[in-house]
Order: sequence, then C-alpha cells, then structure tokens
Amino acid sequence: MKTVVVVGGGITGLSTMYYLQKTVKARNLSVRLILIEGNEELGGKIRTVLNGPFKIEAGADSIVARKQNIKPFIKELNLEDQVVYNATGKSFIHTDGMLKGIPEDALFGIPMSLESLAKSDLVSAQGKVDALKDFYTKNETFTKNDSIGLFLESFLGKELVQKQISPVLSGVYSGKLNELTIAKTLPEMLDYKNEYGSIIRGLSENKQKYQSKGNKKFLSFKNGLSTLVDRIEESLDLVEILKGVSVDKIGVGDEGYIISLANGETLETDFIVLSTPHTVAQKLLGDRELDEDFDGLINSSMISVYLGFDIPDSMLPKDGTGFIAGDNSDLICNACTWTSRKWEHTSENSQLLVRLFYKSSSPDYERLRSLTNQELIQVALRDIKNSLSISGNPVTSEVTKWHENMPNYHIKHPQIVQSLEEKISENYPNVLLAGCSYNGVGIPDCIADGEKKAQEICLKL
Repeated sequence: MKTVVVVGGGITGLSTMYYLQKTVKARNLSVRLILIEGNEELGGKIRTVLNGPFKIEAGADSIVARKQNIKPFIKELNLEDQVVYNATGKSFIHTDGMLKGIPEDALFGIPMSLESLAKSDLVSAQGKVDALKDFYTKNETFTKNDSIGLFLESFLGKELVQKQISPVLSGVYSGKLNELTIAKTLPEMLDYKNEYGSIIRGLSENKQKYQSKGNKKFLSFKNGLSTLVDRIEESLDLVEILKGVSVDKIGVGDEGYIISLANGETLETDFIVLSTPHTVAQKLLGDRELDEDFDGLINSSMISVYLGFDIPDSMLPKDGTGFIAGDNSDLICNACTWTSRKWEHTSENSQLLVRLFYKSSSPDYERLRSLTNQELIQVALRDIKNSLSISGNPVTSEVTKWHENMPNYHIKHPQIVQSLEEKISENYPNVLLAGCSYNGVGIPDCIADGEKKAQEICLKL
C-alpha cells in the first residue's frame, strides 16, 4: 500500500487531499492518506470568528468569483445555497486629507474605458493625457517576467499608476509594483497590450470577464469562509487527519521518506506534499543546497484590526465599501474595509463593523509590531476618527498578526520557484511544494494548486 502525507492543513493542503481522495475512490486504489496540521484547527489563513452579532474573518475575507475553478468546486461540495456575494459600491483612496472615489469602471484602479479615465478625481488633466499614450505606443520589450509597475507606467503614465493604480494593486499583492512581476499579478494586461495595442482597449473588450453576475466580484458563505474548510474536512472520510501535531524533520528512508513528529512518533511515506509556508518547508528539508533558493523567497507582514460599533453602518459615506490610504494620506493604516457594508451577513443588525490593515510596507510597521493589542486598537480608533469622523468605543474587536507570513511575488520569484522545484524533483523524488508561497495567493489559486499536486501524485499511484 502506498502512503501519501500532506503537511499543512490550509486550503491548499485540504484541496490536495480532497482531490487525492476523489481519485482513490474513483479508481478503487489501496492508498493511505494522512493530513498533518500543527494547529488545533484546519484552515490556515482562513478563520471565521463568531463574536456576538458579528462574523469576523481573521484571515482571508473572500473569494474572487471570476476564477473559473471556484464555482464548480463549490457545487461539488454542495455549498451553492450557502454562497453570499459582496455588496457593490464605491471604493475610495484617502489622499490629501479626504476620501476620493476610485472609478467604478476600473480593475485594480486600471481604467476599463476612456470614460472611466476621464471621470477620475484622482488624476490631473495632464495625467489623463499621459495615459492616452497607451493607445498609440507599442510594446516592444516587456515580457511576463518583467515588473508590472514599470509596464503600467510605460503605457499609462506615472501619475495614473502612482495615484490610482499602485495603492490598489500593491495592497492586493503586498509589495511594491516595481518589484512584482506581470506573470504573478495581471498577466492578461500584457496579452491585451499585445493583442489590442492598448491595455484600456483590451480591458474594455473583455469587460464581461471581470464582471460576475450582478457585478458581484467576490463571494463568501452565510456563516463565513470557514464553511469551506469545514465542508472539505467533513468530506475527507478516507483521510487520517492529525491536528495539533507538528512535523520536526523529514528524512530519507530505504524506500521512501521518514517523517518525524514532535510527539516522538514517525511515519513512513512514499509521497509528501509540503503545503506550508516556504520557511517551514526549508526547515523540514534541512538541505543547504536548497537554502539559497528558499532564502530568495520573500514574505511580508500584516496586522489586521477589526472594530465593531453599536452604531448603524449608515454613518458611513453613501454607497461606499472601504478605502485605501494613498501616498499623501496622513493615516497610519494602509486600508480599511467597511465590512458590515460590503458583507451584509457579517453584522446581524447592520451595526458598523470595519477592518483596518497595517502592512510591513508602511514605515510605521516596526513600531506597530511592538504594540499590544489594546494599543493597536487605539491606533485603529484614531484612524477611524481621522478618516470617517467616527468616534466612540467599540463593542468588540479582533487583532490578528501575520508576521513574515504573506508571500511577496518579486521579480525573481518565478525563476526561484522553478529552480527549487527542479532541485527537489531531482534530490527528493515524490516530494512536492504547494501553496501560496509559490503559486498564487488567492483561495482559487490555492485550490487549483492543490488539484495539480494531487494529479501529479495520482499519475504515479
């Protein structure tokens, strides 16, 4: 009997095991499946906290609806009746002491039409004129391994990128645009430029792709994202799930691998999927030949602060769902989601629930990192007062710290991942790296990566 061990019970590890079990059942294979998670709960960066009338997502807060693999996966799990979509509304950038709306007809701040560009309050008349060179300047040098920031600036102009696009896109991908690749952010923008001669024209021609039914771009579940984790766990009836058990070391055995657990036990296995942060995988393998590549992967950090108030969310600007702090903002936070407005299911009585983000890209982060949770809440309250003119004590709060745990896809990331996979394939056959450290940060990307890793293993069973 072959044995497959997945280390890490986040969404990638769970998806890997889900698809492995699916094939094992379909082919009636004799395979032992083991999932190991160091925490007492599965889910990784997905964790829903029920706090009085509020549903708080301490990690990821939604799933991108347009990703083609997510709807079939939800249907397969019989969760379609649990799906909820975000309320649509304006997003703002806080700059020059005020909130200015991001044009609604835009993707990550990139105009999807000439009208969207013309109506922007964030860019000057000259900045709009500069952006028009997108329509008559050809791409002769950029490939998908180049910087997304330099690519966009070359055709849309510096002002549009710096004032409208960068605050949004760098926030989503947790890094500076000039250090992020086209391939790992928005590869279709290069395709549009090459095919249509213009990024804006390409977006306009493919607008329907980015607009889910009713313009619902994101989805979650009535009882929070942990619903997805719980349902997958329930379905894994052939899988041995070990929670609260850490892996100390991975060694090479006579016919496979030996996994040493922190409780003193060992497991022999034929296949291993390391669905953990890359720093954990590096430690478990303990191979100096791999260290240079592992060290080249970069993580960033983030602190999330939720504040729930006993006031109606009608206190918020009309039709808004949140803001991002621009370069000229006097706020300490990088962004703020008006959760109760964007996700009606998160607040039973439509009371105000907001989430503020503090990222390591901010010069204030090192100071913030040393603060207690109560001190961080006070920082968040000042940001709320200075941005929304709302004061008062929250009735609930939730602080989450993700230190050195947010993947940053810099320029050399694709080459490093390729090098790592080639070396591991040669030196550690049947050991696979999976998860957001390598192949995509969104939940659909992680599910797709899990499915891919399961398929690779199933070809050898």
